[in-house]
Amino acid sequence: MSEKSDPLDGAVPSGASSGTGTSPGPEPEPIRFFGTTWVAHDGRYGLRRAGVAVGSLVAAVAACWVLRFAYQGLEIADIGGFVGVMVVLMFAVCSAVAFRRTWDGFSRRPADPAREENLRGLKAIGFVGSLLAYFFRSFLEAPGEKLRRAEYETAVARYAKRRAARTGSPAGRKASQGRKPRRK
Repeated sequence: MSEKSDPLDGAVPSGASSGTGTSPGPEPEPIRFFGTTWVAHDGRYGLRRAGVAVGSLVAAVAACWVLRFAYQGLEIADIGGFVGVMVVLMFAVCSAVAFRRTWDGFSRRPADPAREENLRGLKAIGFVGSLLAYFFRSFLEAPGEKLRRAEYETAVARYAKRRAARTGSPAGRKASQGRKPRRK
């Protein structure tokens, strides 16, 4: 569920304590390349988003360049037009599926994690689609920020509600509700 975070940005994994006297309650889940800077958009958040956008685009272009050389190798081997078309079609379909799955993963958790695990090979073949999803999503937000922000705000609201319900003396609450106090 959680991604590895950059140890330099002060991110604290869920359930861990940084030892700096942080307030009790839910911890935000770190996002890859961003840590927990997405919560308050601090710690060079804008530069990180720009870096993710540029990095994913450069990686996608480099991957397409490598795939081009692989296709040229198939042409040199003279394996036939059918196999060449099938290879191109396979990469195109896998990239489209990987793009869609990665894009959906930024806004909601998978309904069936086992199925997502089974599609990992397909997403690996279509890695160009995943890289492009990261590129386009980084224009809107840190990839996955919307999902994690909704989960974090829900957890904070639940925590505040639980804390509010536990404040005060139970004996004082009973007396203030118009009931007679018990005799000792």
